[in-house]
Amino acid sequence: MSIRLLSSEVIDQIAAGEVVERPSHMVKELVENSLDAGCTEIEVEFDQGGRRVRVTDNGNGIATEQLTLALARHATSKISEADDLWKLGTYGFRGEALATVAAVSRLMLTSRTLDAKTASQIKNEFGTNSQLETVGGNPGTTVLIEELFANVPARLKFLKSESAESSQIKNTLKALALARPDVEFRIRSGGKLLSVWPRANSHLERAEQILETELFSATYTFNGFEVQASFASPHNVAGQARQIWIFVQGRWVQDRGLQAAVIDAYRGLLMHGEYPIASIQVKCPPEEVDVNIHPAKSAVRFRDNQTAFRAVHRCLREGLEKAPWIENQTGVHAPSKAYDSTLELSPSEPQALSFQAPELDRTQYQKRELTSAHYDVLKTAAKAAPTYLDSSTERRPETTFVRNLEQIPATRATSFWSQLQVLGQAHLTYILAENNSTLYLIDQHAAHERIAYERLMSAWKTGLIERQDLLLPLTVTLEPEAVEAIGAQAVALAKVGIELEPIGHEAIAIRSMPVGISEKAVVSSLKELAREIIEKGGGFALERKISDLCATMACHSVVRAGQALSVEQMQTLLEQMDEFPLSSFCPHGRPVSVEYPYQKLERDFGRIV
Repeated sequence: MSIRLLSSEVIDQIAAGEVVERPSHMVKELVENSLDAGCTEIEVEFDQGGRRVRVTDNGNGIATEQLTLALARHATSKISEADDLWKLGTYGFRGEALATVAAVSRLMLTSRTLDAKTASQIKNEFGTNSQLETVGGNPGTTVLIEELFANVPARLKFLKSESAESSQIKNTLKALALARPDVEFRIRSGGKLLSVWPRANSHLERAEQILETELFSATYTFNGFEVQASFASPHNVAGQARQIWIFVQGRWVQDRGLQAAVIDAYRGLLMHGEYPIASIQVKCPPEEVDVNIHPAKSAVRFRDNQTAFRAVHRCLREGLEKAPWIENQTGVHAPSKAYDSTLELSPSEPQALSFQAPELDRTQYQKRELTSAHYDVLKTAAKAAPTYLDSSTERRPETTFVRNLEQIPATRATSFWSQLQVLGQAHLTYILAENNSTLYLIDQHAAHERIAYERLMSAWKTGLIERQDLLLPLTVTLEPEAVEAIGAQAVALAKVGIELEPIGHEAIAIRSMPVGISEKAVVSSLKELAREIIEKGGGFALERKISDLCATMACHSVVRAGQALSVEQMQTLLEQMDEFPLSSFCPHGRPVSVEYPYQKLERDFGRIV
């Protein structure tokens, strides 16, 4: 078979297949050209699932003598030499969009520069240009595309339904508008105005316009990376990851690493099947990112993926830890003196709080739990929260999860929970409390679990978690790569009570474990940790596994459903919830409380209409 040059027609159709795989890709290219032209207003009209599209802007326009050149392949005003590819400040730069779209459609390009008195127009039918014409028109550019893919039946038959393609176009336009709050967008379809997004003063304001929900903002700078996040509270979630919008250098990109950073920032706040709602803007020095790795410019490559991951993760996590949604809750009032708590838990005078219930008396509890030799471990929990045995109850000395946990200072995040009026306990499981406007049902186990978890995580970070030495080391067989990955984290793992060392190339020996955690849990966690380190890198994979271990310890060490609490104990629990900003969720992402506004109750009882 002889080698020959391809015809220009075939070359154009190949390029069109790369750049304009779907109508939404074409819309993206055209709108980005308008943004690069310095416009402040864009109107996009589409029909037939994107086979007919009109994009109009009020940008700088194209000079008459350059209209023909604008439809030529690899003709661009964005770059002039190879080095420009590494310091791009524009969206488009390859000079392919108009040429490739024209090769597979009927295209009409109309443009007028700011200093011109009239507009000029050129038509192109499937790659063939017409003569230039002088027409009327406002400053700016209008591109009309009709009969997309009419000359490429193979491409046409692979398009999805009209509604599916239209939905993808709307999604693309949302992303473009999220990236540029300084530009007004108007979207039309079928002769109807679908959306108007006026110019916004900030990314947060634009994100609330488009995502149509209350959002909060956070900023963070790390090693040259600047991150701005607009995010919803963990109470407000999506059923899929499509509501995570990521932008790098102003470009909407699909990046699994940064998406994982967003999801991991919500660790312990969402249940399985729940995903965050967030818009993340990342800026970095041009030399740190390559945007020229995908024909549709939908992906980027960072020189240092870990730095980008950490910048996004820390920005969002710090924003979440401030729990800004709590500030919006009103009607808080201080509890009456009859319910003031005097149970300050201090290292010098540990209080002995009794959680006695008829169905959980001491004898029954011993029969069920002492067989595992963890009865006192689970009941004392080293004052991680107010679950202590009664002072008259015998306990085994020095058997705790954590030693001197109260030495870890807790920062009071808010005074919301402690200011609620405790009313009582429902079903020996839920604390009933109120403020001026709302009745709250608080899951005592979930609330206490979050408190214990946060303190255990603090204990890990400060090296205070208690460990138990094994009489005989526990040998775990692993792949050589996993042994190396785990061995590299030995120092960090020792802080959580897991002391280990490699045995040859295919096994490790565990010499100690955290008190109260089963061998099976430790082994499975280490295997999963090794897998994540190999796939994603060390730091965050380790913290995730430590988080899982601390969640397990917390779950086993706190007050349970079915335990009776006194009013003072319930009030103390609410006070300790205020020490941690994420107390609205248990470590597994379950909500801690359910709210019933009194206005709703009064309406249900017919007291108001």
